Amino acid sequence: MKYKILIFAISILFISLFSDFNISERPNILFIIADDAGADMSAYGNSWINSPAFDAVAKEGILFEKAYTPNAKCAPSRACLMTGRNPWQLDAGVNHNIYFPPNFKSYHEVLRASGYKIGYTGKGYSPGLALNEDGTNREILGKSFSDIKLTPPSINFSRNDYASNFERFLNSNENSPWCFWVGFFEPHRSYEHGIGLKNGKTKSLINRVPSYLPDVDSVRNDLLDYAIGIEYTDSHIKKMLDILREKGQLDNTLVIITSDHGMPFPRVKGNQYNHSNKVPLAIMWKNGIPQKNRRISDYVSLIDIAPTILELAGITNQTSGMFPLTGKSLVPIFKSSKSGQIETERNYLLVGQERHDIGRPKDVGYPIRGIHKNNFLYLKNYEPSRWPACNPETGYLNCDGSPTKTFILNQRRNNKKNNYHWNLCFGKRPEEELYNIETDPDCVFNLAQNPHYQMIKKNMMNEMEMKLLQEGDLRQKGYGYIYESYPLSNDTNGYYERFMKGEKIPTNWINESDFEKEKIQN
Repeated sequence: MKYKILIFAISILFISLFSDFNISERPNILFIIADDAGADMSAYGNSWINSPAFDAVAKEGILFEKAYTPNAKCAPSRACLMTGRNPWQLDAGVNHNIYFPPNFKSYHEVLRASGYKIGYTGKGYSPGLALNEDGTNREILGKSFSDIKLTPPSINFSRNDYASNFERFLNSNENSPWCFWVGFFEPHRSYEHGIGLKNGKTKSLINRVPSYLPDVDSVRNDLLDYAIGIEYTDSHIKKMLDILREKGQLDNTLVIITSDHGMPFPRVKGNQYNHSNKVPLAIMWKNGIPQKNRRISDYVSLIDIAPTILELAGITNQTSGMFPLTGKSLVPIFKSSKSGQIETERNYLLVGQERHDIGRPKDVGYPIRGIHKNNFLYLKNYEPSRWPACNPETGYLNCDGSPTKTFILNQRRNNKKNNYHWNLCFGKRPEEELYNIETDPDCVFNLAQNPHYQMIKKNMMNEMEMKLLQEGDLRQKGYGYIYESYPLSNDTNGYYERFMKGEKIPTNWINESDFEKEKIQN
């Protein structure tokens, strides 16, 4: 009798949940995440990147104009996405290259327990290690489907045949609802130099170079090479949508396309500025989003993805076994027929970081917390005496090597007076920063000391710290050092001290010329 009552209750829950969407079954979920792609798709008005598949999903569903990751680095951004929690709520998960805390479940693991078939291809949670208690590999996103290879159009692109591996996953499934993670390795560096020009792009296509970067040929070429990586991911997205259409599964598949953070350029990736955290986000679900081709201006965080998926799967936070979700479901936005601002309470979001890459004494990080609200961004740098991109003598390891990075470093070396871009990208920063995103999306005009903005700064700081305390941020309680105590999951612990003693430790994401030979005073 109790069993029948339980079944009846569950049935009522599902009917209640899905009645507004006019569907009778839980949706499949195709989650697609690019690596290091900013909100630069053509749907956002970009003149030098062509992304027809992303644009089609936005047209058939929703395009989010203010979507952000809470932490602009690969591993912590993905940790937030999988758990629905902000980085300071994830213990070691706030950092890059760590052992993923075993007490935090991913939404994939919860879906598997509820009857979903799960899997992934390409880049999952990385870099870092997710292990079971016995030391074996933890399938935090399910089984990997990455065996099918191809010859890519660039020697620097992954050989993973993303679309074919997705089709293989679908063919392995029988009648279960499914959730599949497609983790592109593109447009992460390194790039085949000049591939943008080789593919017919011209430097004049770029109508504007961000003001924190020099507007020179080498930087424009670098941006075009980055563009080809995005367009390559888009070509696979089209193939995946075609596969779903051919199999008759497109209508009841929730398709989510995003990225882990902004582009891999100085002052972007590994920082917490507007372009660092802003990500592309397009969502389509033919059976469940009644009004398509909408542009939403609510602040949306990647931590909102997990609660959205769990709600659509009929799973509550209480029954999921996950830690309380900080993110908020996007389902009310799905149900709406409007564009613009939908939920008035979505008028802010929090960002921040602790330790990203190695390269400072004692493996310390560069702690930041920030709040976006009403088109302003307030940032607090808790250790302004430290180098934000890691120490110069160790190569600014929190900034990937690139022609753009090389140009900025050489610009300062060759002319000590011409260091405007170096100061923005690599120089030490004040304790507080405040930017008007509407007039200064590049975040180069710091208003923190401007007397006309003191009330805005004070109010944003107070609200940020209050919300961080509510979320249990150790940095607000005087215990921020705990975030810096977690060991790295690779052989780079104590890197700075070892490097200074002459030990050669591979750092293949930067160039040999990135290391400063002379001491820099700043």
